[in-house]
This record gives sequence, structure tokens and C-alpha cells, in this order.
Amino acid sequence: GTLLLLQLWLLYYGLGSLFPQYPWIRESWMWPYLRQAWPYGVLALTLSFAGYEGEVMRGAFAGVPKGQLEAARAFGMSRWKIFRRIWLPQAFYRALPTLTGETVLQLKSTPLVATISVIDIFAVSSKVRQDTYLTYEPLLLLALIYMAITGILVFAFSRIEARIPVKIG
Repeated sequence: GTLLLLQLWLLYYGLGSLFPQYPWIRESWMWPYLRQAWPYGVLALTLSFAGYEGEVMRGAFAGVPKGQLEAARAFGMSRWKIFRRIWLPQAFYRALPTLTGETVLQLKSTPLVATISVIDIFAVSSKVRQDTYLTYEPLLLLALIYMAITGILVFAFSRIEARIPVKIG
């Protein structure tokens, strides 16, 4: 429930500033990654949205009718087969619209990683604005890029939703 920007700054400026103080970390294979900003951005985005996605999936699994699970057990299906053939497909079908929205929200949150010096399309747009003194054109192009990416994501999720053969009854 904490702000994504706060998580980014705590991970990058807090945790990231502790690592150089330990020689065994600087000498390890992890150091080339830990001294860059992008792993902290990925970790913050992952941690921030994992809680929301977990709650969405928990609700989707709870929404699968218990009678179907009991019927599968009565037919002698193993726990793994019940999960793979009945529980997961129906839960995924129930959660897919919410997962689509959450994925779009995560896409809209990615410009925050520019605050910890990760170069993304927002940072490139800001650099163009600084170098050319053009204010609106880079922002309008950035808005079009984000709208195109969002449209592609929503289209892909709608195609996935259309291909799922599960009908909830």
C-alpha cells in the first residue's frame, strides 16, 4: 500500500547506497547489476504490483464454484489435475479483465523509474525537451506512444480472453 515513488527511492537511494560499503558485494558477480539503477526499478515495480495481482488472483480462485472442485475430486482427479484443468483456467478467466487493467496501470507507472536515472521513453522525452526547448511536441509524441502501447496491450488481452474456452456457468 505504499507509494511506488517511495518504494523506488527507498530501494535505490536506501538499499542501493548500502551495497558499496560491503567489499564482498563489490567483489561478487552481482555488483555490475547492483550499481545500476534498472534492477531497483524492476524490483520496485514488481513488489508494488505483486500484492495487487496476488489479491486479484486470490479472489478469482475463491470465485470458482466449490461444487466443480468437489465433482472433480469425486471423479478421482488428482490435486494437480484439478488445479491445472479446472481451478486455474476458471480463475484466470475471472481475473483477466482486472489483470488487463492492472497491466495498463503498471505501464502508466513506468515513467516513475526516470526519477532514479533509468532511461525510458519518458526520460528521452524530457531530454529532447531540454535540448530543443520544445515543450509540447515531445509530450504529445510521448502520449501517442503510450496510447499505442496501451492499445496493443488491451488488444492482446482481449484476444487472450476470446481464446479461453472456459464458460462460467
